[in-house]
Amino acid sequence: MARSYVVRTFGCQMNEHDSERIAGLLEADGLVPVDDEAAADVVVLNTCCIRENADNKLYGSLGWLKQWKEAGADRQIVVSGCLAQKDRDLVAHKAPWVDVVLGTHNVHRAAELVQHARTHGQVTEIFDAAVIDDHALFPSALPAKRDTAYNAWVTIQIGCDNHCAFCIVPAVRGTELSRPFDEVVAEVHALAADGVTEVTLLGQNVNSYGRDLQLAARQGGDAQARLRPLFADLLGAVSAVPGIRRVRFTSPHPKDMRPETFAAMAASSSVCEHLHYPLQSGSDRVLAAMHRGYTAQRYLARLGEARAAVDDLAVSTDIIVGFPGETDDDFARTLEVAAAAEYDYAYTFIFSPREGTEAAAMTDRFIEPAVAAERFQRLRVVVERSALAKHLARVGRVEEVVVEGPSKKDPSVQSGRTRQNKLVHFPAEHPLRVGSYALVEVTSAAPHHLMGRFVELVAEPTHRRRIPVLAG
Repeated sequence: MARSYVVRTFGCQMNEHDSERIAGLLEADGLVPVDDEAAADVVVLNTCCIRENADNKLYGSLGWLKQWKEAGADRQIVVSGCLAQKDRDLVAHKAPWVDVVLGTHNVHRAAELVQHARTHGQVTEIFDAAVIDDHALFPSALPAKRDTAYNAWVTIQIGCDNHCAFCIVPAVRGTELSRPFDEVVAEVHALAADGVTEVTLLGQNVNSYGRDLQLAARQGGDAQARLRPLFADLLGAVSAVPGIRRVRFTSPHPKDMRPETFAAMAASSSVCEHLHYPLQSGSDRVLAAMHRGYTAQRYLARLGEARAAVDDLAVSTDIIVGFPGETDDDFARTLEVAAAAEYDYAYTFIFSPREGTEAAAMTDRFIEPAVAAERFQRLRVVVERSALAKHLARVGRVEEVVVEGPSKKDPSVQSGRTRQNKLVHFPAEHPLRVGSYALVEVTSAAPHHLMGRFVELVAEPTHRRRIPVLAG
């Protein structure tokens, strides 16, 4: 009887993409997926370390998984991802019942290490970026087990050359490494041939894509190599792939955002009218302490350029409240910028110190939790006010959505997502396949979603074999 597995993912889209590859490798090795740990022989926890509670989530999960492992023969626990990369041997020390610990640069070894641990016992393998091969660098080259057939992540770059004071990513993902241009486009062609209609280009700083490739070419004596933005070219090439209806990307960095990217977004009917544009703080003093490389004025100016270039552009952001040393005046600046930016939605966070970052050592400037919590609630009022206003402005419009499935909260309605990445719920009297494109008239709005009514079917998925029909 085949062994079974389940993968639990914490963190960002990069982690989700890594989890797809781990699942694909395990299935290529003969394992079969199950829905929960009770039916699994192998449990994979793919971890994140961006915020402090990531550690608590991992070790809390490992605590009860110890009993799960003891209750069945030949059960294995795998810890992968950013927290594994950061903590290295600490994971096995704190939880000696874990069988495999692997980092962010050796995803391609997941199935091999599971087999190795069955025979030889616990194994910890953490690679540094400098010693890994192309398959390790870009997990898109590995087998994948995607949750949906109509959309896919495509890694274009890993690592980050920025040194934001609050961020641990450079320590766990390494320096920026761009995937060859033609290889990215070839993967998108292959995905389109497999029925994928929406791709999301992934990188820690996508708009610096290709900078390292061009530098390497010049250092190698290529006189034709020119230092120019490549991300805009990549957007154009990917959006031109037949069968691809939607192209998204995440995440760009404001200091590297250029007009060429806005022009490429405007020129393509496939690139979605959505820009994730992380602010982090509206205070120039705090932005300097964070090492973000831009001012609030420059941020808003570029945002204005983006909206002028791309019609009906939706903008989302990330904002940190309570960065060490943030004063009431600093926070007031953040509220002002957030109000001026008129975000469609925002991901807001209270500062969480991460060991190994510059900000974690600023203990004498930490903000009192009660103060940070009060600021957080005030910020939410501002961003939700603008989000609701943006959504109310869409009432009465007919939007194209891609069907994602039944609503998680109300299975009697279906959920779809617009090009602007807005979630729309609409009655399911018309059973539609996941991955279908439909027109929906927006009938009402809330800060985090829209409600609508079905108008007509635009396109059905071509990858029918893997896409279920939703019950009406």
